[in-house]
Amino acid sequence: MTPGTVTGKDDAWWKSAVVYQIYPRSFADSDGDGIGDLDGITGRLDHLAELGADVLWLSPVYPSPQDDNGYDISDYQDVDPVFGDLAAFDRLLAAVHGRGMKLIMDLVVNHTSDEHPWFRESRDPGSPKRDWYWWRPPRDGREPNNWGSFFSGPAWTRDPASDAYYLHLFSPKQPDLNWENPEVREAVYAMMRWWLERGVDGFRMDVVNLVSKDPALPDGELRGDGPYGDGSPSFVCGPRIHEYLREMHREVMARYPGRLLTVGEMPGVTVEQARLFTDPDRAELDMVFQFEHVGLDHGAHKFDPRPLRLTDLKASLGRWQTGLADVGWNSLYWNNHDQPRVVSRFGDDGPRHRTRSATMLATVLHLHRGTPYVYQGEELGMANAPLRTIEDFRDIESLNHYAQALRAGAAPEDVLPGLRAMGRDNARTPMQWDGSPQAGFTTGTPWLPVNPDHTEVNAAAAYADPDSVYHHYRRLIALRHSEPAVVHGDFTMLLPDDERVYAFTRHHGGTTLLVVGNFTGDTVSVDLPGGWEDAELVLGNGPSVPAEDGRAVLAPWEARVHRRVG
Repeated sequence: MTPGTVTGKDDAWWKSAVVYQIYPRSFADSDGDGIGDLDGITGRLDHLAELGADVLWLSPVYPSPQDDNGYDISDYQDVDPVFGDLAAFDRLLAAVHGRGMKLIMDLVVNHTSDEHPWFRESRDPGSPKRDWYWWRPPRDGREPNNWGSFFSGPAWTRDPASDAYYLHLFSPKQPDLNWENPEVREAVYAMMRWWLERGVDGFRMDVVNLVSKDPALPDGELRGDGPYGDGSPSFVCGPRIHEYLREMHREVMARYPGRLLTVGEMPGVTVEQARLFTDPDRAELDMVFQFEHVGLDHGAHKFDPRPLRLTDLKASLGRWQTGLADVGWNSLYWNNHDQPRVVSRFGDDGPRHRTRSATMLATVLHLHRGTPYVYQGEELGMANAPLRTIEDFRDIESLNHYAQALRAGAAPEDVLPGLRAMGRDNARTPMQWDGSPQAGFTTGTPWLPVNPDHTEVNAAAAYADPDSVYHHYRRLIALRHSEPAVVHGDFTMLLPDDERVYAFTRHHGGTTLLVVGNFTGDTVSVDLPGGWEDAELVLGNGPSVPAEDGRAVLAPWEARVHRRVG
């Protein structure tokens, strides 16, 4: 086997599937209150079906105080009235299944809302549920350890009633569940079985690799000049994580063989750990979401953006392709509800190059080995929002970072550029269905303003334009469904040191695919392996430039997929 070459293997249905993520608040509003809802999603399912999506991933719709837009859950077995009710959910599920698609739920069980009945009961030191969360006494009058929260500030909040602290790796309104308690785990598994019996087809598991903590909760190493220690060695892929996931599979997923898709969101996971999590023989998860490639443009922290080096991206994605070649499976994504829009981040969202850069990025990603995830609006080329002042932001992560930075002495004009580039609100502006005043999302006032560019960038316009981003995604998905080499082919990285062109081959049986993408706004020439000059072009994103002196010439942001048989 040559360096950079990996082998594939056949089996589960989800390997040839494409997953479409819906963020319910922002997808479609059926009742005019400015917030998306379940009936709105049901009314727009033909968009997904025509696109070719196989699976709908539904971000949380459970009852929630909405401190973290639904990722703070107060009841795991109901629907928040803002989104509808269980009857509306059942209508949506039936409509999804009626179109031959599947639906997976967001499973958020590292933490609950502080308004969940479990946590409310746990506030009583004498309650049987006290040990369902991480309650600890003060240490020298302060927090039990020095951990910081992912959402800024300490990871502990004091409860005056009992003079004790509870752990929250995220917001104070998101207390962490104590998975060391078997009653907690069984309550989670019972809830999962309840949804599966209702007919859902699997789960995307929010930060699931954080559920196992070192019970000693030791201080973390202090780094830099911040006040908080790095607690991640005690909770990222903690001591019992594999035990818990095997137990979850045995108690829940194994009862539905061959039917389900399970993907675990895992910040900080390594290739070596992912091999264990996704090895079918270990019966844990089908795939994981890793964050390595979406951290390559971070400086000291997330809100300190740096230009992406293409060689870093190739090294990262190539390492995951190789690492999960013979064991496990990759998930493939550029966008989700936590990431800025990729056409603004790694492409060019100006009018000249938006379509071509969006389609190039899609082509390169979808032709890797793994299951692609499309985030709502990505298939239209939706871009980052014009977030000018802090009043334009809604997301807790951005608002908390801004407040902490200003307390530390930073000037607003120094903090805002990072928030504009990387803030999660960019992904959460309403879906752009048409060019009407509220983009066809709502008849009311949207909870988050629509992007002004919706007058040009919208689904109605995309449907009518055969060269649109939407129709390119349709062709990409159709190629995955029809060409086995896309799903099962070996992966070989080409040109690993080129800072302009991303190129690789996929080989399966007698078929080889060559994929090339120009990550720049310039015309570039490049040496590719011989024998491809006359190969069939099965997919491209616009007019190509003729070869010069035996070298391939790529137009700005051009992508091509060639096929050679035999």
